[in-house]
Amino acid sequence: MNAASSALVQVEGLVVEYGKGPHVHRAVDDVGFELAPGATLALVGESGAGKSTIGKVVTGLLAANAGRVVVCGEDRSRPATTTRDRRRRAKQLQVVPQDPFVSIDPRQRIGAVLMEALTVQGSSGTRSVRESRVGSLLEQVGLTARHALATPRQMSGGQLQRVAIARALAAEPAVIVLDEAVSALDVSVQAQVLNLLGDLQRRTGVAYLFITHDLSVVRQVADDVLVLRSGRVVEHGTTDQVLSAPAADYTKLLIASTPQPGWKPVARASLAG
Repeated sequence: MNAASSALVQVEGLVVEYGKGPHVHRAVDDVGFELAPGATLALVGESGAGKSTIGKVVTGLLAANAGRVVVCGEDRSRPATTTRDRRRRAKQLQVVPQDPFVSIDPRQRIGAVLMEALTVQGSSGTRSVRESRVGSLLEQVGLTARHALATPRQMSGGQLQRVAIARALAAEPAVIVLDEAVSALDVSVQAQVLNLLGDLQRRTGVAYLFITHDLSVVRQVADDVLVLRSGRVVEHGTTDQVLSAPAADYTKLLIASTPQPGWKPVARASLAG
């Protein structure tokens, strides 16, 4: 690993195994990559490719069996053991999960959700200052200060995912890991959230590690792509290189299986004919 690298995230020789003895399954096998400041790296592959497992190791939710993970210059190969370390790491890296209906407490109003995030991150100032910050966060993600009074049940999936993004932004992180963060949204709302993420990146310089199976999303948001199969890297390069001129047969198969603009299903011939 290049100690002088300017990358915010450096992963080298990552190995993650589940199970014991003869039942060991190697979910991630010798994976390495770097994520530069202000850039977006997409991890793609079919279900079981190891994408989310890598994300869990990078975020500190899972320990690796081998390899190194460095975030903002700090070795994170093992989960943090103290509250102080966890808070410091959280200020550097945040997560936007797939389902905001699960990740946001339905009993809390939206303002309380964001206020809690600010408190956990040690935000200074009076309560009125933090309430003003909550309003600013909501406006950053295309909502209004009035949404602070709403409950999660009163909001749409797209609005709630914007709240999840606002909660991540509360820490002013250098990196955000997005694990299938738009896969639960319909196509029109998905496009709006992806545009929002692009705008936020241009304004704040945050880097994204984007975990997805959707190559159409990759084309829209990613600078670089890492293609995974059964826990191993099969291809890694710029988005244009990988998706326009793939070198690996597996990547070609993924691209071929993605519906293209104008695609229409072919009706099967009638069995009675």
